[in-house]
Amino acid sequence: MTVTELSVESSPSNRLTRGSLIRLRFMRNRLAVAGVVILVLMFVAAFIGPFFSPYRWDELDFEALLQAPSSKHWFGTSQIGGDVFALTVRGLQKSLIIGLLVAVFSTGLAAVAGGFAGFLGGKVDRSVMWMIDALLVLPSFLIIAVMSPLYRGRTWLIFVVLLAAFGWMVTARIVRSATMSLRERDFVRAAQYMGVPARKIVFRHLLPNVASILIIDATLNVGATILSETGLSYLGFGVQPPDVSLGSLIAEGTASALTYPWLFMFAGSALILTVLAVSFIGDGLRDAFDPGSNKSKKKVGKS
Repeated sequence: MTVTELSVESSPSNRLTRGSLIRLRFMRNRLAVAGVVILVLMFVAAFIGPFFSPYRWDELDFEALLQAPSSKHWFGTSQIGGDVFALTVRGLQKSLIIGLLVAVFSTGLAAVAGGFAGFLGGKVDRSVMWMIDALLVLPSFLIIAVMSPLYRGRTWLIFVVLLAAFGWMVTARIVRSATMSLRERDFVRAAQYMGVPARKIVFRHLLPNVASILIIDATLNVGATILSETGLSYLGFGVQPPDVSLGSLIAEGTASALTYPWLFMFAGSALILTVLAVSFIGDGLRDAFDPGSNKSKKKVGKS
């Protein structure tokens, strides 16, 4: 905690809560604030951009094949006359939705599994840990690729479920360790003596105390999921045609990256900006919740 934060907190009239201190630390991180701005702009482009686009993502202009960016087609056109701006916005929208859904599902599953395993212990703990160990040794990328026919020509939500199923194990271990230390606290013992059910203790007393871990994990999972989705879609195992994502757009434009750069450049730039923004936000949240982590990084850098 800095001298400024100490002076503000020590003043009775301006005493800050923990949430206010976290927001103050986060706002002082310029990269984190820049990440928020960039991510908001990405969401605006993804969900509001289609209303301003003169073409739909599934509309073809056969009189404008492989045209460079112009006033008619802002990002140019594809090999079959598709508007690259509309396609990029659609791909960004799909990648953001998948990233958010997988982050929420995987972090929620990690919180529930780790919370109950750490609190109940015994057979529940051993069963959850056995499942985590089994999933950690499985090649998730290969399994999702093999199971891709399940969602080919069907809903992409199956793809979201598969990504979430392989993204919660490490966080569940961390939540379990934190819960095991919290279950010996007085407030948890008091709740047990009062006959509060285990599920209420986990959701009302234990998980709120590890909320910082879950928030940071969910934020970083968004970027990791977008990269995973892009890689799988690039190889043809992710979002299936006729729908598009950033990965499928990058795959289609890679072969023409030097001759027709607009086919690759805009989707690739959107991917880089989105992942960097999420990474900056995740780092800012980690430093805001745990100021000591930032100090330790500076010490390591100096040494």
